Amino acid sequence: MNISTPFKALRNRWLPLLVALLPAGVYAQPVLDTYVAEGLRSNIVLQQRNISLLQAENSLRIAHSYFLPSVTLQGDYTSGKGGRSIDIPIGDLLNPVYSSLNQLTGSDAFPQVQNVSQNFFPHDFYDAKVRTSLPLINTDLYMNRAIQHDQVVLKQFEVDAYKRQLVFDIKRSYYDYLAAIEAVKIYESGLVLVNKNVEINESLTRNGKGLPANLLRSRSEADRLRADLNSANNTAENARRYFNFLLNKSLESTVTVDTAVMSVPLPDSVEHDAAAREELSMLRTARSINQSQIRMTRLNRVPKLSAFLDLGSQATHWEFNNDSRYYLVGVQLSLPLFQGFRNNYTIRQYKHELQKTELELNNTTRQLELATSIAQNDLQTATQNLQAAHQQQRSAQSYFTLIEKGYQQGVNSLIEFLDARNQLTASALQLNLRTFDVLRAVARLERETASYTLTSN
Repeated sequence: MNISTPFKALRNRWLPLLVALLPAGVYAQPVLDTYVAEGLRSNIVLQQRNISLLQAENSLRIAHSYFLPSVTLQGDYTSGKGGRSIDIPIGDLLNPVYSSLNQLTGSDAFPQVQNVSQNFFPHDFYDAKVRTSLPLINTDLYMNRAIQHDQVVLKQFEVDAYKRQLVFDIKRSYYDYLAAIEAVKIYESGLVLVNKNVEINESLTRNGKGLPANLLRSRSEADRLRADLNSANNTAENARRYFNFLLNKSLESTVTVDTAVMSVPLPDSVEHDAAAREELSMLRTARSINQSQIRMTRLNRVPKLSAFLDLGSQATHWEFNNDSRYYLVGVQLSLPLFQGFRNNYTIRQYKHELQKTELELNNTTRQLELATSIAQNDLQTATQNLQAAHQQQRSAQSYFTLIEKGYQQGVNSLIEFLDARNQLTASALQLNLRTFDVLRAVARLERETASYTLTSN
Protein backbone atom coordinates (compact mmCIF):
# COMPACT_ATOMS: atom_id res chain seq x y z
CA MET A 1 0.00 0.00 0.00
CA ASN A 2 1.31 3.47 -0.90
CA ILE A 3 -0.07 6.27 1.25
CA SER A 4 2.01 9.00 -0.33
CA THR A 5 -0.88 10.86 -1.98
CA PRO A 6 -3.29 11.11 0.99
CA PHE A 7 -0.48 11.84 3.41
CA LYS A 8 0.88 14.63 1.19
CA ALA A 9 -2.58 16.14 1.07
CA LEU A 10 -2.73 15.91 4.85
CA ARG A 11 0.66 17.55 5.20
CA ASN A 12 -0.08 20.33 2.70
CA ARG A 13 -3.37 21.13 4.38
CA TRP A 14 -2.55 20.89 8.05
CA LEU A 15 1.19 21.46 8.37
CA PRO A 16 0.94 25.27 7.91
CA LEU A 17 -1.76 25.33 10.58
CA LEU A 18 0.39 23.27 12.97
CA VAL A 19 3.29 25.64 12.44
CA ALA A 20 1.04 28.57 13.29
CA LEU A 21 -0.53 26.94 16.34
CA LEU A 22 2.54 25.41 18.00
CA PRO A 23 5.32 27.44 19.62
CA ALA A 24 8.47 28.68 17.94
CA GLY A 25 11.37 26.24 17.63
CA VAL A 26 8.79 23.67 16.69
CA TYR A 27 11.06 21.30 14.78
CA ALA A 28 13.93 21.13 17.26
CA GLN A 29 13.68 18.38 19.87
CA PRO A 30 17.24 17.40 20.77
CA VAL A 31 16.28 16.43 24.33
CA LEU A 32 13.65 13.94 23.21
CA ASP A 33 15.96 12.56 20.52
CA THR A 34 18.60 12.03 23.21
CA TYR A 35 16.12 10.20 25.40
CA VAL A 36 15.05 7.99 22.48
CA ALA A 37 18.68 7.09 21.75
CA GLU A 38 19.23 6.34 25.44
CA GLY A 39 16.17 4.10 25.54
CA LEU A 40 17.36 2.17 22.49
CA ARG A 41 20.63 1.53 24.29
CA SER A 42 19.44 0.68 27.79
CA ASN A 43 15.88 -0.69 27.64
CA ILE A 44 15.85 -4.11 29.34
CA VAL A 45 13.34 -5.77 27.02
CA LEU A 46 15.33 -4.60 24.00
CA GLN A 47 18.48 -6.05 25.54
CA GLN A 48 16.65 -9.37 25.89
CA ARG A 49 15.62 -9.24 22.22
CA ASN A 50 19.23 -8.54 21.22
CA ILE A 51 20.38 -11.56 23.24
CA SER A 52 17.83 -13.70 21.38
CA LEU A 53 19.30 -12.37 18.13
CA LEU A 54 22.80 -13.35 19.26
CA GLN A 55 21.52 -16.82 20.13
CA ALA A 56 20.04 -17.19 16.64
CA GLU A 57 23.35 -16.13 15.10
CA ASN A 58 25.16 -18.74 17.18
CA SER A 59 22.68 -21.38 16.03
CA LEU A 60 23.50 -20.44 12.44
CA ARG A 61 27.22 -20.85 13.16
CA ILE A 62 26.48 -24.28 14.64
CA ALA A 63 24.57 -25.23 11.47
CA HIS A 64 27.61 -24.17 9.40
CA SER A 65 29.92 -26.29 11.57
CA TYR A 66 28.20 -29.54 10.52
CA PHE A 67 29.70 -29.16 7.04
CA LEU A 68 33.24 -29.29 8.43
CA PRO A 69 35.11 -32.52 9.23
CA SER A 70 34.58 -33.90 12.70
CA VAL A 71 37.69 -35.26 14.45
CA THR A 72 37.18 -37.32 17.61
CA LEU A 73 39.58 -39.20 19.86
CA GLN A 74 38.04 -42.49 20.95
CA GLY A 75 39.50 -45.11 23.24
CA ASP A 76 38.41 -48.07 25.29
CA TYR A 77 40.07 -50.61 27.56
CA THR A 78 38.55 -54.00 28.39
CA SER A 79 39.69 -56.89 30.53
CA GLY A 80 37.70 -59.81 31.84
CA LYS A 81 37.52 -63.51 32.59
CA GLY A 82 34.80 -66.11 32.69
CA GLY A 83 31.58 -66.16 30.79
CA ARG A 84 31.17 -67.96 27.51
CA SER A 85 34.17 -69.76 26.00
CA ILE A 86 35.06 -71.94 23.05
CA ASP A 87 37.06 -75.15 23.29
CA ILE A 88 39.82 -75.50 20.71
CA PRO A 89 41.11 -79.17 20.54
CA ILE A 90 44.66 -78.33 19.61
CA GLY A 91 46.09 -81.18 21.70
CA ASP A 92 43.77 -83.77 20.20
CA LEU A 93 44.76 -82.63 16.72
CA LEU A 94 48.52 -82.23 17.13
CA ASN A 95 49.58 -84.72 19.82
CA PRO A 96 49.26 -87.89 17.59
CA VAL A 97 51.31 -86.14 14.92
CA TYR A 98 53.91 -85.01 17.44
CA SER A 99 54.15 -88.56 18.87
CA SER A 100 54.80 -89.97 15.41
CA LEU A 101 57.48 -87.40 14.72
CA ASN A 102 59.21 -88.08 18.03
CA GLN A 103 59.28 -91.83 17.21
CA LEU A 104 60.69 -91.18 13.77
CA THR A 105 63.36 -88.78 15.01
CA GLY A 106 64.06 -90.70 18.20
CA SER A 107 63.84 -87.48 20.20
CA ASP A 108 61.47 -85.37 22.29
CA ALA A 109 61.63 -82.38 19.97
CA PHE A 110 57.85 -82.28 19.67
CA PRO A 111 56.30 -82.01 23.16
CA GLN A 112 52.70 -82.76 23.86
CA VAL A 113 50.28 -79.73 23.95
CA GLN A 114 47.07 -79.20 25.86
CA ASN A 115 43.65 -78.44 24.49
CA VAL A 116 42.75 -74.69 24.73
CA SER A 117 39.60 -73.10 26.14
CA GLN A 118 39.30 -69.48 24.90
CA ASN A 119 37.00 -66.99 26.66
CA PHE A 120 35.07 -64.42 24.60
CA PHE A 121 36.02 -61.60 26.98
CA PRO A 122 39.30 -59.91 25.98
CA HIS A 123 41.90 -59.73 28.69
CA ASP A 124 43.89 -56.50 29.19
CA PHE A 125 42.91 -55.19 25.76
CA TYR A 126 42.89 -51.57 24.55
CA ASP A 127 41.70 -49.86 21.37
CA ALA A 128 42.53 -46.16 20.82
CA LYS A 129 41.80 -44.29 17.59
CA VAL A 130 41.25 -40.88 16.06
CA ARG A 131 38.11 -40.90 13.92
CA THR A 132 37.61 -38.26 11.22
CA SER A 133 34.15 -38.16 9.71
CA LEU A 134 32.74 -35.95 6.96
CA PRO A 135 29.20 -35.76 5.54
CA LEU A 136 29.20 -36.16 1.78
CA ILE A 137 25.49 -36.06 0.98
CA ASN A 138 23.05 -34.88 3.66
CA THR A 139 20.11 -32.70 2.63
CA ASP A 140 19.09 -32.17 6.27
CA LEU A 141 22.25 -30.14 6.85
CA TYR A 142 21.55 -27.81 3.92
CA MET A 143 17.93 -27.24 4.88
CA ASN A 144 18.79 -26.79 8.55
CA ARG A 145 21.30 -24.12 7.59
CA ALA A 146 18.67 -22.32 5.52
CA ILE A 147 16.19 -22.49 8.40
CA GLN A 148 18.71 -21.15 10.89
CA HIS A 149 19.55 -18.29 8.52
CA ASP A 150 15.86 -17.39 8.34
CA GLN A 151 15.68 -17.56 12.13
CA VAL A 152 18.41 -14.92 12.34
CA VAL A 153 16.48 -12.71 9.91
CA LEU A 154 13.31 -13.28 11.93
CA LYS A 155 15.00 -12.27 15.19
CA GLN A 156 16.42 -9.14 13.56
CA PHE A 157 12.96 -8.11 12.40
CA GLU A 158 11.65 -8.74 15.94
CA VAL A 159 14.34 -6.45 17.33
CA ASP A 160 13.52 -3.72 14.81
CA ALA A 161 9.78 -4.02 15.44
CA TYR A 162 10.31 -3.64 19.18
CA LYS A 163 12.62 -0.67 18.57
CA ARG A 164 9.85 1.10 16.67
CA GLN A 165 7.36 0.38 19.43
CA LEU A 166 9.85 1.54 22.05
CA VAL A 167 10.45 4.81 20.19
CA PHE A 168 6.71 5.42 20.15
CA ASP A 169 6.34 4.52 23.84
CA ILE A 170 9.18 6.83 24.84
CA LYS A 171 7.77 9.75 22.86
CA ARG A 172 4.25 9.18 24.09
CA SER A 173 5.31 8.86 27.73
CA TYR A 174 7.44 12.00 27.42
CA TYR A 175 4.47 13.89 26.00
CA ASP A 176 2.30 12.51 28.82
CA TYR A 177 4.81 13.81 31.37
CA LEU A 178 4.99 17.26 29.78
CA ALA A 179 1.20 17.41 29.54
CA ALA A 180 0.96 16.58 33.25
CA ILE A 181 3.56 19.24 34.09
CA GLU A 182 1.63 21.82 32.09
CA ALA A 183 -1.59 20.80 33.84
CA VAL A 184 0.12 21.38 37.21
CA LYS A 185 1.13 24.87 36.09
CA ILE A 186 -2.42 25.61 34.96
CA TYR A 187 -3.87 24.52 38.30
CA GLU A 188 -1.23 26.50 40.15
CA SER A 189 -2.09 29.58 38.13
CA GLY A 190 -5.79 29.10 38.81
CA LEU A 191 -5.07 28.59 42.50
CA VAL A 192 -3.24 31.92 42.62
CA LEU A 193 -6.35 33.66 41.27
CA VAL A 194 -8.64 31.87 43.70
CA ASN A 195 -6.37 32.58 46.68
CA LYS A 196 -6.33 36.22 45.66
CA ASN A 197 -10.12 36.18 45.62
CA VAL A 198 -10.15 34.54 49.07
CA GLU A 199 -7.93 37.31 50.43
CA ILE A 200 -10.23 39.96 48.95
CA ASN A 201 -13.32 38.33 50.48
CA GLU A 202 -11.59 37.96 53.84
CA SER A 203 -10.74 41.68 53.79
CA LEU A 204 -14.28 42.64 52.81
CA THR A 205 -15.76 40.42 55.50
CA ARG A 206 -13.50 41.87 58.20
CA ASN A 207 -14.54 45.38 57.18
CA GLY A 208 -18.22 44.45 57.14
CA LYS A 209 -18.55 44.99 53.38
CA GLY A 210 -18.64 41.37 52.25
CA LEU A 211 -20.90 38.40 52.74
CA PRO A 212 -19.69 35.37 54.75
CA ALA A 213 -21.25 33.15 52.10
CA ASN A 214 -18.96 34.60 49.47
CA LEU A 215 -15.93 33.92 51.68
CA LEU A 216 -17.01 30.32 52.24
CA ARG A 217 -17.61 29.86 48.52
CA SER A 218 -14.15 31.23 47.70
CA ARG A 219 -12.49 28.97 50.24
CA SER A 220 -14.42 25.96 48.92
CA GLU A 221 -13.24 26.73 45.42
CA ALA A 222 -9.64 27.03 46.66
CA ASP A 223 -9.90 23.65 48.38
CA ARG A 224 -11.24 22.06 45.21
CA LEU A 225 -8.40 23.47 43.16
CA ARG A 226 -5.84 22.25 45.68
CA ALA A 227 -7.31 18.75 45.36
CA ASP A 228 -7.10 18.99 41.57
CA LEU A 229 -3.52 20.21 41.91
CA ASN A 230 -2.64 17.23 44.11
CA SER A 231 -4.09 14.86 41.49
CA ALA A 232 -2.17 16.62 38.72
CA ASN A 233 1.07 16.34 40.71
CA ASN A 234 0.43 12.64 41.23
CA THR A 235 -0.22 12.14 37.51
CA ALA A 236 3.03 13.94 36.67
CA GLU A 237 4.97 11.86 39.19
CA ASN A 238 3.58 8.60 37.79
CA ALA A 239 4.34 9.73 34.23
CA ARG A 240 7.92 10.57 35.23
CA ARG A 241 8.41 7.17 36.85
CA TYR A 242 7.05 5.30 33.84
CA PHE A 243 9.28 7.33 31.50
CA ASN A 244 12.35 6.45 33.60
CA PHE A 245 11.22 2.82 33.62
CA LEU A 246 11.27 2.71 29.80
CA LEU A 247 14.82 4.11 29.83
CA ASN A 248 15.92 1.61 32.50
CA LYS A 249 16.86 4.45 34.83
CA SER A 250 16.16 5.04 38.49
CA LEU A 251 12.48 5.85 38.95
CA GLU A 252 13.50 8.94 40.91
CA SER A 253 15.66 10.35 38.11
CA THR A 254 14.91 13.87 36.97
CA VAL A 255 13.42 14.26 33.51
CA THR A 256 14.58 17.27 31.53
CA VAL A 257 11.71 19.43 30.30
CA ASP A 258 12.39 20.78 26.81
CA THR A 259 10.49 24.00 26.19
CA ALA A 260 10.72 23.42 22.42
CA VAL A 261 9.60 19.83 22.55
CA MET A 262 6.16 20.50 21.09
CA SER A 263 7.28 19.55 17.63
CA VAL A 264 5.58 17.80 14.79
CA PRO A 265 8.27 15.54 13.28
CA LEU A 266 6.56 15.03 9.93
CA PRO A 267 9.12 13.52 7.55
CA ASP A 268 10.17 15.41 4.45
CA SER A 269 9.33 12.36 2.38
CA VAL A 270 6.47 10.09 3.36
CA GLU A 271 6.73 7.54 0.57
CA HIS A 272 5.75 4.35 2.32
CA ASP A 273 4.93 0.81 1.40
CA ALA A 274 3.11 -1.30 3.97
CA ALA A 275 5.15 -4.29 2.82
CA ALA A 276 8.18 -2.70 4.50
CA ARG A 277 6.71 -3.09 7.98
CA GLU A 278 8.77 -5.39 10.20
CA GLU A 279 5.66 -7.26 11.30
CA LEU A 280 4.97 -8.32 7.71
CA SER A 281 8.62 -9.16 7.11
CA MET A 282 8.51 -11.40 10.17
CA LEU A 283 5.51 -13.28 8.78
CA ARG A 284 7.10 -13.63 5.35
CA THR A 285 10.22 -15.02 7.02
CA ALA A 286 8.09 -17.43 9.04
CA ARG A 287 6.48 -18.52 5.77
CA SER A 288 9.93 -19.18 4.31
CA ILE A 289 10.81 -21.29 7.36
CA ASN A 290 7.64 -23.35 6.90
CA GLN A 291 8.48 -23.93 3.24
CA SER A 292 12.02 -25.00 4.17
CA GLN A 293 10.62 -27.45 6.72
CA ILE A 294 8.40 -28.99 4.03
CA ARG A 295 11.34 -29.32 1.63
CA MET A 296 13.54 -30.85 4.32
CA THR A 297 10.89 -33.46 5.13
CA ARG A 298 10.44 -34.33 1.47
CA LEU A 299 14.20 -34.64 0.94
CA ASN A 300 14.32 -37.14 3.78
CA ARG A 301 13.97 -39.80 1.06
CA VAL A 302 17.32 -38.78 -0.42
CA PRO A 303 20.16 -41.13 0.67
CA LYS A 304 22.61 -39.79 3.22
CA LEU A 305 26.25 -40.56 2.58
CA SER A 306 29.22 -39.94 4.87
CA ALA A 307 32.85 -41.06 5.04
CA PHE A 308 35.16 -41.80 7.93
CA LEU A 309 38.82 -42.52 8.58
CA ASP A 310 40.13 -44.24 11.73
CA LEU A 311 43.81 -44.02 12.73
CA GLY A 312 44.55 -46.01 15.88
CA SER A 313 46.21 -48.79 17.75
CA GLN A 314 44.85 -51.92 19.44
CA ALA A 315 46.66 -54.64 21.35
CA THR A 316 46.92 -56.36 24.72
CA HIS A 317 49.08 -55.40 27.69
CA TRP A 318 49.37 -51.83 26.35
CA GLU A 319 51.69 -52.81 23.59
CA PHE A 320 52.32 -50.22 20.88
CA ASN A 321 54.24 -51.26 17.77
CA ASN A 322 53.87 -51.74 14.06
CA ASP A 323 51.58 -54.70 14.56
CA SER A 324 49.21 -52.77 16.84
CA ARG A 325 48.84 -49.67 14.67
CA TYR A 326 46.11 -49.64 12.03
CA TYR A 327 43.96 -47.47 9.77
CA LEU A 328 40.39 -48.04 8.66
CA VAL A 329 38.53 -46.18 5.90
CA GLY A 330 34.83 -46.51 5.31
CA VAL A 331 31.72 -45.02 3.72
CA GLN A 332 28.30 -45.11 5.37
CA LEU A 333 25.01 -45.00 3.49
CA SER A 334 21.63 -44.40 5.07
CA LEU A 335 18.35 -44.64 3.15
CA PRO A 336 14.97 -44.79 4.90
CA LEU A 337 12.71 -47.39 3.30
CA PHE A 338 9.59 -47.37 5.45
CA GLN A 339 8.69 -45.28 8.51
CA GLY A 340 4.98 -45.83 8.90
CA PHE A 341 4.04 -42.89 6.59
CA ARG A 342 5.58 -40.57 9.16
CA ASN A 343 6.98 -38.21 6.50
CA ASN A 344 3.61 -37.79 4.81
CA TYR A 345 1.94 -36.85 8.07
CA THR A 346 4.75 -34.44 8.92
CA ILE A 347 4.45 -32.74 5.54
CA ARG A 348 0.73 -32.29 6.11
CA GLN A 349 1.44 -30.69 9.48
CA TYR A 350 3.86 -28.20 7.95
CA LYS A 351 1.43 -27.43 5.11
CA HIS A 352 -1.29 -26.59 7.63
CA GLU A 353 1.17 -24.35 9.46
CA LEU A 354 2.02 -22.67 6.16
CA GLN A 355 -1.67 -22.03 5.48
CA LYS A 356 -2.05 -20.46 8.92
CA THR A 357 0.95 -18.21 8.26
CA GLU A 358 -0.48 -17.11 4.90
CA LEU A 359 -3.81 -16.21 6.51
CA GLU A 360 -2.07 -14.35 9.31
CA LEU A 361 0.02 -12.45 6.76
CA ASN A 362 -3.09 -11.35 4.85
CA ASN A 363 -4.91 -10.38 8.03
CA THR A 364 -1.95 -8.45 9.42
CA THR A 365 -1.55 -6.57 6.14
CA ARG A 366 -5.16 -5.40 6.36
CA GLN A 367 -4.77 -4.50 10.02
CA LEU A 368 -1.71 -2.36 9.31
CA GLU A 369 -3.47 -0.59 6.46
CA LEU A 370 -6.39 0.10 8.79
CA ALA A 371 -4.11 1.33 11.56
CA THR A 372 -2.35 3.72 9.16
CA SER A 373 -5.66 5.09 7.93
CA ILE A 374 -6.91 5.58 11.48
CA ALA A 375 -3.66 7.31 12.46
CA GLN A 376 -4.06 9.74 9.57
CA ASN A 377 -7.64 10.53 10.54
CA ASP A 378 -6.67 10.94 14.19
CA LEU A 379 -4.00 13.47 13.24
CA GLN A 380 -6.50 15.45 11.17
CA THR A 381 -9.02 15.44 14.03
CA ALA A 382 -6.38 16.34 16.62
CA THR A 383 -5.25 19.27 14.49
CA GLN A 384 -8.81 20.54 14.09
CA ASN A 385 -9.39 20.19 17.83
CA LEU A 386 -6.19 22.10 18.55
CA GLN A 387 -7.38 24.99 16.39
CA ALA A 388 -10.72 25.01 18.21
CA ALA A 389 -8.95 24.87 21.60
CA HIS A 390 -6.89 27.94 20.70
CA GLN A 391 -10.05 29.85 19.81
CA GLN A 392 -11.77 28.66 22.99
CA GLN A 393 -8.81 29.71 25.11
CA ARG A 394 -8.76 33.19 23.60
CA SER A 395 -12.50 33.58 24.19
CA ALA A 396 -12.23 32.31 27.77
CA GLN A 397 -9.36 34.73 28.49
CA SER A 398 -11.30 37.70 27.15
CA TYR A 399 -14.42 36.67 29.06
CA PHE A 400 -12.49 36.25 32.31
CA THR A 401 -10.83 39.66 31.89
CA LEU A 402 -14.24 41.34 31.51
CA ILE A 403 -15.85 39.47 34.41
CA GLU A 404 -12.84 40.09 36.67
CA LYS A 405 -13.08 43.85 36.08
CA GLY A 406 -16.84 43.76 36.59
CA TYR A 407 -16.43 41.75 39.80
CA GLN A 408 -13.89 44.23 41.17
CA GLN A 409 -16.31 47.07 40.35
CA GLY A 410 -19.24 45.23 41.91
CA VAL A 411 -21.06 44.75 38.63
CA ASN A 412 -20.65 40.95 38.45
CA SER A 413 -21.27 38.46 41.23
CA LEU A 414 -18.83 35.99 42.78
CA ILE A 415 -20.58 33.14 41.04
CA GLU A 416 -19.96 34.80 37.68
CA PHE A 417 -16.32 35.38 38.61
CA LEU A 418 -15.77 31.77 39.65
CA ASP A 419 -17.55 30.55 36.55
CA ALA A 420 -15.31 32.69 34.35
CA ARG A 421 -12.26 31.49 36.24
CA ASN A 422 -13.37 27.85 35.82
CA GLN A 423 -13.87 28.40 32.10
CA LEU A 424 -10.39 29.92 31.83
CA THR A 425 -8.81 26.97 33.63
CA ALA A 426 -10.85 24.47 31.65
CA SER A 427 -9.89 26.09 28.35
CA ALA A 428 -6.22 26.13 29.34
CA LEU A 429 -6.41 22.46 30.27
CA GLN A 430 -8.21 21.72 27.01
CA LEU A 431 -5.57 23.58 24.99
CA ASN A 432 -2.85 21.65 26.81
CA LEU A 433 -4.65 18.38 26.13
CA ARG A 434 -5.25 19.13 22.46
CA THR A 435 -1.65 20.27 21.92
CA PHE A 436 -0.24 16.99 23.17
CA ASP A 437 -2.96 15.07 21.37
CA VAL A 438 -1.43 16.39 18.14
CA LEU A 439 2.03 15.30 19.23
CA ARG A 440 0.79 11.85 20.22
CA ALA A 441 -1.06 11.54 16.91
CA VAL A 442 2.11 12.42 15.00
CA ALA A 443 4.08 9.85 17.01
CA ARG A 444 1.37 7.27 16.29
CA LEU A 445 1.43 8.02 12.56
CA GLU A 446 5.21 7.77 12.61
CA ARG A 447 4.88 4.36 14.24
CA GLU A 448 2.23 3.07 11.84
CA THR A 449 4.10 4.23 8.73
CA ALA A 450 7.49 3.01 10.10
CA SER A 451 8.95 6.35 9.06
CA TYR A 452 11.37 6.63 11.99
CA THR A 453 14.90 5.80 10.88
CA LEU A 454 16.30 3.08 13.11
CA THR A 455 19.98 3.07 13.98
CA SER A 456 22.13 -0.05 13.82
CA ASN A 457 22.94 -0.07 17.55
